[in-house]
Amino acid sequence: MHDSLAVATAKRLEFAVAAAKVAGAVVHRSFQDSDLRVETKVDQTVVTEADRSAERQLRTALTQDFPNDAIVGEEYGTTSGTSGWTWYLDPIDGTQAFVRGVPLFGTLIGAEYHGESRIGVIFLPALGEIVYASKGEGCFWQRGMHWDGAFGYSVVPTHRAQVSRVASMSDAMFCTTWMQSFVATEQVDVFGKLCEATGVFRGWGDCYGYALVATGRAEIMVDPQLNVWDAAPMLVILEEAGGRYTTFDGKPDIHAGSGVATNGKLHAATLKVIAKAAPHSK
Repeated sequence: MHDSLAVATAKRLEFAVAAAKVAGAVVHRSFQDSDLRVETKVDQTVVTEADRSAERQLRTALTQDFPNDAIVGEEYGTTSGTSGWTWYLDPIDGTQAFVRGVPLFGTLIGAEYHGESRIGVIFLPALGEIVYASKGEGCFWQRGMHWDGAFGYSVVPTHRAQVSRVASMSDAMFCTTWMQSFVATEQVDVFGKLCEATGVFRGWGDCYGYALVATGRAEIMVDPQLNVWDAAPMLVILEEAGGRYTTFDGKPDIHAGSGVATNGKLHAATLKVIAKAAPHSK
C-alpha cells in the first residue's frame, strides 16, 4: 500500500508541476494587458477571464489524467470523486496584484489523499519561479525560467528548497497579504505585535510570501483569512522545506481558515505572539 501510494503521489506531482506551468502560461498571456476586463464577485473579490480560463485548463487536464479524483476550485466549485484524492485549484492567487500589473501572483495546486496533504505547487508565472513538494520527498525550487509566449517556459536547473536558519525573531522578516484581513477578524493587535517582534515587515503577500519562507528569503508569513485553495499547497511545501505550517491555533490544517508559515525555528515564538495578542486570549 505504501509503495502504491508513493507511486500515485509521484505521478500526480509530475502532473501538477507540468499543469501549473501550462495554466500559468494561460495567465501570463493576459498579464499587463490593457484590455483586461476585471469583474467583482459577490464576495467582493476580483476575477478575470484569465482566472476562469486557467482553471478550465487545469480541470480539463485533471479529468483526462485522473478522472476519479475530486476537484475543488476557486472559480468552478467542487467536482466529486471516488479515488480518495482531492485536488485544490487557485488559478490566480493574488488577483489584485495580477490586475494591477504587479508580478507577485501565482497559480496554486494542492492535492490530498484521504485528508492528508500530499502535493503542493506554487508557480509564479511572471517571475519564472516554481516551488513544489510531495510528502516525504522534499521541496524543490526552479527559478529564472523565461516565458517566450509560444513554447512556454525555458528549462532551468532544479534546486532543493530550504527554509532559512534564522533563530531570532528580531532578525526575522515577517510578511502578510493584506491589513484588511486583520481588521475583519479583529486581529489588528496580532499584526502590530508581530511587527514589533520581528526585524522587518514587508507586504509581500499571497502565495509569494509562502514561497519566500519555503526558499529561505523570509521567515514568517501570516494570514488570518484563507480559503482552502489558498492554503492547500502550503502545508506539504513548508514541511518538506524544513519549516512549519499551521493555523493560528497551531494545528497543521489547510481547512481551518488561517495560516502561519515559518522556518520552523520561529514557529513557537510566532504562535506565542499571536496567542497573547489575539482577542480570545484577553
